[in-house]
Amino acid sequence: MVDIAKQIVFWRDSAKEDWAVARQLVDNGRIRHGLFFAHLTIEKILKALICKHSQDLAPRIHNLSRLSELAGIAMVSEDVDVLAEMNVFHIEGRYPESLSPPPTKEEALRYMTRAEKIYQWLMNQL
Repeated sequence: MVDIAKQIVFWRDSAKEDWAVARQLVDNGRIRHGLFFAHLTIEKILKALICKHSQDLAPRIHNLSRLSELAGIAMVSEDVDVLAEMNVFHIEGRYPESLSPPPTKEEALRYMTRAEKIYQWLMNQL
């Protein structure tokens, strides 16, 4: 039997660590990598919420929009849009054929600000 409480702690704590890495990477100009970790952060906290909501394991998917639906939380449309936009950072981090020019540092900082708002809100849902 799976210990769901342990799963939630793993996803939550791992998200915290990944957020610190994302900030550090973006601050140091490693935009593509930093935004990949920002996506990973949101993915993990959503998986913690899925475990809490479903009392089961989170699915092995990476689409933030789909994960937010499965988490059973009501998000404002602006935040849902941010999640949809951030999905590209996951794909670009893994599939080179989809590479496009990385956002500028200023654009990345705007994504990080929007992602941090969502991240904090999601953490408060646990």
